[in-house]
Amino acid sequence: MHRALFVTATGTDIGKTYVTALILKQLKQRGFSAAYYKAALSGAQPPSSGIPDDDAYVARIAGLGDGEAVVSYRYRTAVSPHLAAIREGNPPDEARIRDDFQRLYRRFDFTAVEGSGGLICPLRRDRNGCLTLEDLVRGLGLTSVLTADAGLGTLNAVKLTADRMAEKGLPLAGVILNRYREGDFLHEDNREMIADWIGVPVLATVAEGADSLDETVPVGEWFREIGL
Repeated sequence: MHRALFVTATGTDIGKTYVTALILKQLKQRGFSAAYYKAALSGAQPPSSGIPDDDAYVARIAGLGDGEAVVSYRYRTAVSPHLAAIREGNPPDEARIRDDFQRLYRRFDFTAVEGSGGLICPLRRDRNGCLTLEDLVRGLGLTSVLTADAGLGTLNAVKLTADRMAEKGLPLAGVILNRYREGDFLHEDNREMIADWIGVPVLATVAEGADSLDETVPVGEWFREIGL
């Protein structure tokens, strides 16, 4: 069994790295082999900073071993990858991204692919056009989960992203609400409106600082087998 999933978000600083770590942690605890992949990481820290990059953070939280967390392109500048690559060189190459992903996908039961920013974040821009995360998801044939904040404004952000994915024919397994507070009338209404009005399942909620997902649908069912 080999399955993969793309973890995106309604924007930046929503918590998708944290959520991705919890997804992989729960899969590992249930006895599956699991890996983390990210095509491009901006804002990479120098080794002397003592601050872990996304892959090191996910590996620590999820209990991943050597070679189980891979980033293809790493940039120091904390901006969109396309702009970081313009400043620093070494723009993302789609063939290399596909190869790096496939090496993990073929080795592990589950591979979680984390995006950079939102779904349409540009990875590369040159005279041939713009390569976005949306292009990457389509090219790799991935199903996505959408990480959203549980608070104010999330209905607009979730609907815009879900509608865009439906328009482009990109499968969306559902939404994960981060920073969710049980008993908060706004958070509970957002959860109900996403499921009933927007029509997208809420797969799990994550309380502030939680060390696990509160799953509505078992995490392994979010992933889909893909033909490579």
